[in-house]
Amino acid sequence: MRNPDDNSRPDDVEKFLAEQKSMEDRKKALVADLLKQKEAAIKAFDEKLAKVGYQVNSSGKPKRSHHKQAARGTPTDTQAKPKGKT
Repeated sequence: MRNPDDNSRPDDVEKFLAEQKSMEDRKKALVADLLKQKEAAIKAFDEKLAKVGYQVNSSGKPKRSHHKQAARGTPTDTQAKPKGKT
């Protein structure tokens, strides 16, 4: 004898999977919408900056380095030390 709940279990699983897929699709759509809004906001902000005369670098942010920048024309620590015995 079969349990009457056995017939409803595959339906419940299919229903759950369908809901999960629809939630995932909705999530992707919301993320895409947020990215479009962000892009539009950045574009509007850049236009406002351009109106006040600010020029955006073509390369973006300057490269950051953990090395100290030596003044031009002065030797660095490794160049100042003589090699060999003194």
